Amino acid sequence: MLTRLVASGFLFALWICPPLARSQTAPPQSGTTTDQKAVPADLAPDGWGRPAPAPVKSQKSAPAPLHNISGTWEPANGPLDGGGFFGAKAMTDDGKPEHQPPFTPLGLEAFSRTKPTIGTRSVVTEDANDPVAICDPQGFPREDLFQLRTTQILQTPVSVIILYEYDRIWRVIWTDGRQLPKDPEPRWFGYSVGKWVDDSTLIVETSGIDDRSWLDLVGRPHSGDLRVEERFHRADHDRLEWTVTIDDPKMYTKPWAALDKFPMKLQPPDFDVREMICSPSEAAEYNKMFGNPASEKSR
Repeated sequence: MLTRLVASGFLFALWICPPLARSQTAPPQSGTTTDQKAVPADLAPDGWGRPAPAPVKSQKSAPAPLHNISGTWEPANGPLDGGGFFGAKAMTDDGKPEHQPPFTPLGLEAFSRTKPTIGTRSVVTEDANDPVAICDPQGFPREDLFQLRTTQILQTPVSVIILYEYDRIWRVIWTDGRQLPKDPEPRWFGYSVGKWVDDSTLIVETSGIDDRSWLDLVGRPHSGDLRVEERFHRADHDRLEWTVTIDDPKMYTKPWAALDKFPMKLQPPDFDVREMICSPSEAAEYNKMFGNPASEKSR
């Protein structure tokens, strides 16, 4: 069972964040050559064990199609680049003053109550209170800010649908002209509407987000008044830039960038996305074998 916990480079995530165990079935091994077997199957980028074709360096990418961000996208700088293991990528929790979000007094007080297992305020596993550790949903925008891996984007005449690898979560962004609800029932992933501001840029606004979730892995909080702006800019046919801006007047004195033009590269249409699902039984097994003993040693 534990072998599934360390699939596809997730060993690193478990090392820095023990309670967040995830299952991910390894791809089949049949049909592989001796040379291919020399590379661990869990490191293969495709869910069926097939390596993605390397881009042709001399080949120039075609222009971006109009009003179209659909496709299977992966972090351009490697699958762990969107990990957010030390908080939102554009605002990492590294102790530097310039990377401290502009907290209000209420926000700072709420931040003091969160107890992550990573970052400058990390605690041992037994003392952590990350809701994801008990398999609560990550919620939004944390789905963008922690473990942003291979992502499929589909488009219909009235919506854009985002399928995340991590936890196999999907979101619907309505592009039919509707407005955000005035007094919505809170949702883990909120309510999202989008509009095209030019031929290659989609702006998405999200509100109505359940305030039980954290913004990122290091425990930055948000209130029910949070509004998130996402900017999807397709720079060319093969490259997508993803920006996330946080706007929560109760918790922060001004909006701040959590993800800034994060680069994604287009994968082939037959690229298979692997499975990453929260399994309470596997999380408990991991903590029994590693997390809890480590906590006792830390004490």
